[in-house]
Amino acid sequence: MTNTLKLKKGLGRGLSSLIGDNNSSPKSNMVSISSIIRNKLQPRKNFNKEQMEDLTNSIKERGIIQPIIVRRQSDKYEIIAGERRWQAAQNAGLHEVPIVEVQADDLKSLEFAIVENVQRDDLNPIEEANGYKRLIDEFKYDQDKVAKFIGKSRAHITNCLRLLVLPSEVIRFVEEQKLSQGHAKILVGLENANQIAKKIIDKKLSVRQAESLVRIYKSPKKFKLITKDSNIKALEKGLEEKTGLKAKIHHKKNNKGYLSFEYNNTDQLDRLVMIIKANY
Repeated sequence: MTNTLKLKKGLGRGLSSLIGDNNSSPKSNMVSISSIIRNKLQPRKNFNKEQMEDLTNSIKERGIIQPIIVRRQSDKYEIIAGERRWQAAQNAGLHEVPIVEVQADDLKSLEFAIVENVQRDDLNPIEEANGYKRLIDEFKYDQDKVAKFIGKSRAHITNCLRLLVLPSEVIRFVEEQKLSQGHAKILVGLENANQIAKKIIDKKLSVRQAESLVRIYKSPKKFKLITKDSNIKALEKGLEEKTGLKAKIHHKKNNKGYLSFEYNNTDQLDRLVMIIKANY
């Protein structure tokens, strides 16, 4: 096992530069798997079952190639980056795993966890947004600082955070990968987001099709309210007094239309017919 920790620098500062911020030089060594605990700051809550099975099988065949990054917590090691490898190692029946111990406070630990997961595209959009929100709420970052740190645009950070205002049911759809981030983004701010989300899922709509559906909901047909003039109202009232039934005159601009009576039983219908025959 090599003592050199090789980590990619694809995003922002990258994991290797974060480790480089520590005073101590990281060294890899083997420890008991039972001495490791998960990170309470871990932004990732969901682990893909199939991907986890693939990783477990890989570890059974080749072991853990990339050490787990940890920090000391009393008599245990708390994971900073590598929880998937730790879980898969347990599934594979390993008793020891390679670790790299670093000095890290809660902020550094959260930074490690977010960078590793975002670099690997392991976070779903809601987990990613919650990670950014913790940096903002608990460690006084602003969106510009988060964007610079992660290596993403300010707009990307803003769009991620906006997903957290969606109804809980829609958020669950995103977490379960029933809705993509593109679908979820167009549902933000809609009162009927739950209803539209279910329709998108049921009909398996693309993002473009979903955008068209949202436009329909946002632009309902406007019906022109036509106020009846006093003559029409007077005629309706006269017919109601004569027949004892609710009368409606539907008069159109071209002087066409129709007359309707509302009756509740056959006796009222017979009375109406008799009045019409007797008078006309």
